[in-house]
Amino acid sequence: MVTNNAPRHIGVIGAGVIGVCTALALQRDGHRVTIVDRLPPGEGTSKGNAAIIAAAACEPVALPGILKKVPGMLMDPLGPLAIRWQYLPQIAPWLLKFVAASRPDRVEKLSIALRALSLQSLSSYKTLLKEAGLSDMLRELGWLSIYRTEKSFRSADDELALQRRRGVKMEILKRHELRQFEPTLAPDFEYGVLFPENAQVVNNFRLVQELARFFVQRGGRILQAEVTGFAMGPQGPTHIRTRDGEHAIDGVVVAGGAWSKPLTRMLGHSVPLDTERGYHVMLPDPGVMPRLPVHIADYGFVATPLEHGLRLAGTVELGGVKAPPNYARADILLTRGRTVFPGLRDGGRTNWMGHRPSVPDSVPVISGGRHPNCFFAYGHGHLGLTYGAITGRLIADLVAGRETGLDMAPYRVDRRW
Repeated sequence: MVTNNAPRHIGVIGAGVIGVCTALALQRDGHRVTIVDRLPPGEGTSKGNAAIIAAAACEPVALPGILKKVPGMLMDPLGPLAIRWQYLPQIAPWLLKFVAASRPDRVEKLSIALRALSLQSLSSYKTLLKEAGLSDMLRELGWLSIYRTEKSFRSADDELALQRRRGVKMEILKRHELRQFEPTLAPDFEYGVLFPENAQVVNNFRLVQELARFFVQRGGRILQAEVTGFAMGPQGPTHIRTRDGEHAIDGVVVAGGAWSKPLTRMLGHSVPLDTERGYHVMLPDPGVMPRLPVHIADYGFVATPLEHGLRLAGTVELGGVKAPPNYARADILLTRGRTVFPGLRDGGRTNWMGHRPSVPDSVPVISGGRHPNCFFAYGHGHLGLTYGAITGRLIADLVAGRETGLDMAPYRVDRRW
């Protein structure tokens, strides 16, 4: 691999956690970096996620047996995994690839690619947060998955077996152990699984804002503008075009989350990117606060204790980026949250909906492209925060032509979908 450490002007499209972490990694290499986004830093999907750094993650969303669940996804608009009927014609090609990715042989390979990133996710953040003076924003307490019944716990057997094959650390807790470990829980949960590798940040939105401030302090530029395309030269894009004018660059990183698909097409690649719409309920005065994040497996959401309250976040809705939110899904989160944490209060409650950028196989695009000065960093799905720092480091390595230490084939923009 030929290295190229000469400083350049790199434009990073996207001011979410992926874009900001990537900009900081490029800046560390001596490049002049401009972040371009129509929103201020962190105001998109990075604003409302579950604040988890899932260092134990290795399982794609589409696991074997997902095909049997598709009819239910269509019939129950408030279920943990739902599809809006009116969006079905548009999502159908993505959905076919999603189901194809659930074959056991593919799941095994995908889990290896996801685990390779996860194993470096926490250490990458520790390095970044130490540089930025933000180490106190990280909590390393693990997370707890809980199951209400024996049946729901046994339904996770294959997923837990996959995690064990990838070397994920876990501890099984039975009912009496679960109550002792996390006494805020309702007493009727039969099993829990503690994943000690996982961590969290105390405020995911503030994290991105603070990292963006650090980027600017080190000489970076943040331009709030909507990207419309590129001016192209023989070697690739020479300018980023926005509604406010053109901006010269020597290279570009597309890290625009769920809005990256048309920009990628302009740069010569077709990626089956869509969005999983995620919801959260924020409770500033919950009255009940677990000491670590709790994943309620029966209902597919996470309760995360944050510096500003308790967040109930999760579920998946396939409905595109244009449809208005269905906040009945947030109501369901709160209703079910009350069955998990007796005495939960909702005074001052706020709702939120965001667009997770998702590819059918759940493996993010972290890649160079057809043009030597183009790079791509998106499609992280549920793991955008988790993979922020490691994605930034990998893109910086690709820009410099350095060895990454990973097999980058599974993350290529032009891989077989």
